[in-house]
Amino acid sequence: MLRLMRKQAGSWVIKILLGAIVIVFIFWGVGSFRSQRGGRVALVNGDQITLDEYREAYNNLIEQLRRRFGNNLDEDMLKQLQVKRQALNQLIDNKLLVQESKRLKFRVSEKELADAILNITAFQRAGIFDSRLYKDVLDRLKMTPEAFEEAQKNAMLIDKLRTLITSSAKISDQEALEWFNWVNASVNIDYVFFSPNRYKDIHPSDEEIKTFFENHKETYKTDPMVKVRYLNFNPDAFQSKVELSDEEIREYYDENLETFKIPKTVEARHILLRVNQDADPETVKKTKERALHILKLAKEGKDFAELAKQYSEGPTRDKGGYLGKFKKEAMVKPFADVAFSMKAGEISEPVRTQFGWHLINVEKVNEASVTSFDDAKKDIQKKLTDDMAKSLAYDEAEAVSDDALDGEDLINAAKKRNMKILTTDFFSSKGPIKEINNPLEFASVAFNLLDQEISNVQEFENGYYILQLVDKIPPKIPELDEVKEKVKLDLVKEKQHEKAKADSETLLAALKNGKTMNTESKKFDLTPKTTGFFKRNGSIPEIGFEREIAEVAFQLTDKKQFPENVLNGSKGYYVIQFKDRKISDPENFSKEKEDIKNRLLAQKKSSIFDALLAQIKSKSEITIKEGFLD
Repeated sequence: MLRLMRKQAGSWVIKILLGAIVIVFIFWGVGSFRSQRGGRVALVNGDQITLDEYREAYNNLIEQLRRRFGNNLDEDMLKQLQVKRQALNQLIDNKLLVQESKRLKFRVSEKELADAILNITAFQRAGIFDSRLYKDVLDRLKMTPEAFEEAQKNAMLIDKLRTLITSSAKISDQEALEWFNWVNASVNIDYVFFSPNRYKDIHPSDEEIKTFFENHKETYKTDPMVKVRYLNFNPDAFQSKVELSDEEIREYYDENLETFKIPKTVEARHILLRVNQDADPETVKKTKERALHILKLAKEGKDFAELAKQYSEGPTRDKGGYLGKFKKEAMVKPFADVAFSMKAGEISEPVRTQFGWHLINVEKVNEASVTSFDDAKKDIQKKLTDDMAKSLAYDEAEAVSDDALDGEDLINAAKKRNMKILTTDFFSSKGPIKEINNPLEFASVAFNLLDQEISNVQEFENGYYILQLVDKIPPKIPELDEVKEKVKLDLVKEKQHEKAKADSETLLAALKNGKTMNTESKKFDLTPKTTGFFKRNGSIPEIGFEREIAEVAFQLTDKKQFPENVLNGSKGYYVIQFKDRKISDPENFSKEKEDIKNRLLAQKKSSIFDALLAQIKSKSEITIKEGFLD
C-alpha cells in the first residue's frame, strides 16, 4: 500500500504552502534528506546522532520556546532551561526507546503504518487522503516518503511500548481523595518582610571591590562572539520570475473547492439555567419548569435580551445572552442540532445539554455558500505566486549550497550568480542586532559552525539563508577597570542581602524565645502582615507565587509555629508564623473525583514510563562528543 501511495504521489509544482505542521516525531533525526552530512555528536548503543539531527532538534525547541515566551526569551533563559542539553536528551531518549521496542519484538505492519498515515489530517482534503498533498507536504519539509514512514513507524513502536508498560496503572478512590485533600487544604500565616533595598547606607571600599572581583571573576567573563558571512534568498526577490497561467489558478480552485465553501452559520442568543449532569430527576424537572416560565414571558412579547440579563446563569448573561455568529460544530450537539433547525426570529423549547437547560433565540441564519472563482481568483493568484516564489528561492539556495559543499567557496558561488554576500559584525549567542528577523535561530546555527564551515540551507522568517563562519572571539575575563561599576553594584547588592538576612534571623530567634511578632518587628521599623488563607499551589496574598514559602507554611502547626530558618523569597527575606488552617470541603470531592482520577492516572503512567526510560538509560552505552555541550 505504501509503495502505491508513493507511486501516486508524483511530481507537481508546489502550490500549497502549509504555515506549520506539528509532527509527533519531530526529534527523530530523520527530518532532512541531508541529515547525514553533519558530524556525529553522540553514540547511543552504537547508533549515531548527527550534528544536523541535533541542529534540527535544537531549532525546533527554540521555536517552541519563542511561541511560549515571545520577546521575553533571551540568552539567560536559554541557559537556565539548558536548551542544548534538552535537545540532545530528547534525541537520545527516542533512540533508546526505539531500540527497546525492537528488543521486545514489537513491530508495525505495513497496514498499520498505511492506516496511520492515511488518517493524518495534514495529508487530507475534505477528510480524504490526497497522495499529491502527501508528497507536497513532505517536499516542503525536505523529507522523503521513506524517511517520513520510518519516523512514523518509530513513533508507533514507542506507542506500543508505552501501552504495554502503562496499561496496568490504576488510581483508587482513596488515592484521589488524599490528593484532593492535599491540594485543597489552606493555611493562614502572619509574616514580616525584610527587603534588601531598605539598606541604603552601603559604601564598599576599592579594596573590597577588588577582592569581590577576584572571588567572582568567572561571573564577569565576556560572551563568546562570532562573525559570519551569509546569503539571503528572499522569496520577494523571486516574485517576478513566477509564471502563472489562468489554467493553473483554475486548477487550484477546482482541486481545493472545499476551502472556498462557506459553511452555514447562525447568529443567536440564549438563556442558560444551570443543572448538573448527575442532578436528581426532581431538580432537572424544576429547572425545566423555570425555563418554560421564561419561555412563556418571551412569547408574550418580553425582550429576549432583557430576559437573558435577568435570568440567564451563563457567561453571556451581561451581553443579553448574545453568542454571536457560530458554526454548527462550535456548539455542543443538542444545542447545535436545535439552533441549526430553526428560522430567524424563532425561540426554541427548552434544550438540555451537559450545562443545563437552554432557551435559544435565533436572530439570523446565514446559509452555506461557495465563493465563486471570479471572487477567489485574486487571492489564489497571490497565494500561488507567494508559494512558487518561495519554492524558487529554496531551489536557488539549494543550488548554491550544493556548489559550496562540493568545494566551491561561498563568495565565488555568490559571484557566479551576481548575488550580494553580506557579513555581520561580531555578535553573541543572542544574535545580530541588525537585519536578521530571527536572531536566536541565526545565532544557534552560527555558533554550531566550525571555522570556515558553511551551513546547510536555513529557513528564517524572511526567507532562506546560507551561513559561513568567518571568525570567533573566545570568552575572556576583563580587567577590573572595564567592569568596576558593575562589580560595585553587585557587591552592594550582596551586602544588602546579608544585612536583610541577618536582621530577619535576629527577629526569628527572638520569636522562638517567646517574644511577640508585633513587639519585635517594631525594633526594625516594620509591621507584621497577615496573608489570609491560601492553597499550597496558589498565589500567596500580598506575597505572590513563592513555592518555598508555601511549602514551609503547610509544615507549620499550632505546636510548631515557626520554621527552622528565615525564608528567602524572590524579593527578600520573610519571617513567618502559623496562624490557622482549613481543610477541604468533602462535598466537592464527588464532583471532581473522576477528573482527579484521570489526571492522576496520566501522571502515574508518565512516571512509570519515565522510570522505564531511566532503567534503560542506566544499562546503555551513551557517549557524547567531548566538549559538545560546553
